Amino acid sequence: MAGQFRSYVWDPILIVSQIVLMQNVYYGSLGLWLALVDSLVQSSPTLDQMFSPEILGFSTPPGRLSMMAFILNALTCALGLLYFIRRGKQCLDFTVTVHFFHLLGCWIYSSHFPSSLTWWLVHAVCIALMAVIGEYLCMRTELKEIPLNSTPKSNV
Repeated sequence: MAGQFRSYVWDPILIVSQIVLMQNVYYGSLGLWLALVDSLVQSSPTLDQMFSPEILGFSTPPGRLSMMAFILNALTCALGLLYFIRRGKQCLDFTVTVHFFHLLGCWIYSSHFPSSLTWWLVHAVCIALMAVIGEYLCMRTELKEIPLNSTPKSNV
């Protein structure tokens, strides 16, 4: 173990706390984006916008605004991956986990499995955006140069 750089230790408490933290980031930022988007059209945000699969759609203005909020939320959550997960190879895992729990929340809230094609397309795009941008940001920070001490030592 002494020769490895950045060894990974199995820590279930850390993983569960990161999952809970990313869920909080997901729903907190989604709520803020929905409130901001709804304030632009003088509408009040509802839980249906978060959890009802029937709301998302191209045919109605509230559906288009909700889709825009979900896309913006994916970008915000990518920043959450950068600040709280910090490992590029774990970004896809945490992204899928967050969206899986959102799928369960939608299923419980609406009491039926989401079958709308638009809902699935929006969330597939959100998963792709959040994972790719989060991984890109994390890899950029992981690949930064490690500064070495450039002052010469003269302990001869």
